[in-house]
Amino acid sequence: MSRQPRRDFPTEFKEQAVARLSEPGATQTSVARELGVTASQLKGWRLELAAAGSAEAIRRRQAEAGELAELRSRNRRLREEVRRCG
Repeated sequence: MSRQPRRDFPTEFKEQAVARLSEPGATQTSVARELGVTASQLKGWRLELAAAGSAEAIRRRQAEAGELAELRSRNRRLREEVRRCG
């Protein structure tokens, strides 16, 4: 039994495949069969996309927290300037 060569799928294909899992009556096995991939590949793509979304959300929150800290610091400096001049 020989192994088939590894196939690479574009990200867009993976995203569309995972999106099909949310259709009524769609199962991992049925969608995988329709697309000619294995159910484990489809599961891996689903987990990969979920992790990427989570990582992006974390990066966004960290950026927002950094921006908020900078704005608070700037606000504090401006208040001090107003007190000194006023």
